Amino acid sequence: MSEKKDINIEILNLSNRDLSNILIGRKGGKTTIKIIDKLLIKPYNANQLSNLLELDYKTILHHINIAHEHKYVDKEKTKNSNLYYPSNKLINCLDEYYLIKEFLLNEK
Repeated sequence: MSEKKDINIEILNLSNRDLSNILIGRKGGKTTIKIIDKLLIKPYNANQLSNLLELDYKTILHHINIAHEHKYVDKEKTKNSNLYYPSNKLINCLDEYYLIKEFLLNEK
């Protein structure tokens, strides 16, 4: 993580280092945020997210898998695919999620 981002994380006073690491500490944090934002509205499968966000299916899976590994996204196996939705862990830290999102989207 760059020194500039480290300083800004300190200014934001984030207690959830795990969430800040997967969103700020990775190059693809903004893409992960786009996916999480959609899942906060309603559950989707990877193909639906790919079409909705106009991103490659493999890109969607990559970002969902990272969020799922860190337990911010849950999945439910359906007949033909997996349905993804926000986990309780994410719901419990939405304030910090929105702070991180605002920071990243306003970053130059």
